[in-house]
Amino acid sequence: MTRKEYNSTVKDYSGRLYGFALKYLKNKEDADDIVQDAFEKLWKNRKKVEFQKAKSWLFTCAHNALINMIKKNSRMTYQETTVSNHTVESHAHEFEMKEVVANCMAILPPVQKSIILLRDLEGYNYKEIGEILSLSESQVKVYLFRARKKLKKHLKDLTVLV
Repeated sequence: MTRKEYNSTVKDYSGRLYGFALKYLKNKEDADDIVQDAFEKLWKNRKKVEFQKAKSWLFTCAHNALINMIKKNSRMTYQETTVSNHTVESHAHEFEMKEVVANCMAILPPVQKSIILLRDLEGYNYKEIGEILSLSESQVKVYLFRARKKLKKHLKDLTVLV
C-alpha cells in the first residue's frame, strides 16, 4: 500500500470505523483510541496489506481491539456516579430509549453485537461482514438471525413488564 492509498483509506473509512466503534463502546474517547490504533497498525503493516483489502483489514483490527477492550474493562470495577436532575423531559425519554437499546445490545455475545452493528447500523452486506469478522456468509446470516431473535424476545419481555 502506498502513502497515497493509505491517505485515501483514512479519508474513506475513518468516519465509518469511528461510528462502528462508538456504537459498540458508547464512549467517544475509547472510540477515538480504537480508530487511531487501527490506522496506526495499518500504517505499520502497509507493506503487507493490499489496498483492496484495507477496509476489511481495518474493521477486523477494530473489532479485535473492541473485544480486547471490553474484556479488559469487564475486569475493572467502576463506581457509579449520580446524575443531576437538570434534564428536560424530552431528553429523559430519548435517554430511556437509548438505554433500552443499549441494554438489549448488552445481552448479545460480542460477535452477534458486531454483526448487528455492521449490518443494521453501518449497512455492510453479508460478504463484507464475513470478511471483517472472518466468518462465512452463512455464519453471518445465522448469527444475525439469532441476534435479532434475542433482541426481539428481550424487547417483548420488556413490554410485558411495562
